[in-house]
Amino acid sequence: MKPKAAAKPKSKKVASKKSDAKNGYAGLVELRLYVAGQTPKSLAALANLKKICDAHLTGRYKVHVIDLVKTPQLAQGDQILAIPTLVRKLPVPIRKIIGDLSDLERVLVGLNLRETGIVN
Repeated sequence: MKPKAAAKPKSKKVASKKSDAKNGYAGLVELRLYVAGQTPKSLAALANLKKICDAHLTGRYKVHVIDLVKTPQLAQGDQILAIPTLVRKLPVPIRKIIGDLSDLERVLVGLNLRETGIVN
């Protein structure tokens, strides 16, 4: 009779940065744009966000557009007080930008895609 081999302990898989990059998670920017219907400011914010993402985040972003006319209860979760508001959920920390996103430099700095250039 053969002795039983000791059972191998189950190890938990720990995700590394390399495996995250292979799975498409590294550098992912998750954005939520809160709008109120089809107002000119909401449409401008959406168009400006699309241009910014296409130019600076190609293939590394997810955008969720949340229309508060249809689902006003969703404003509470991200504490939305004004619209349009862009919320960067990932990477943390959460960042918010209010307005139509027409000031490219302000949006890039707000999303932490560009340094401010201010020296103290």
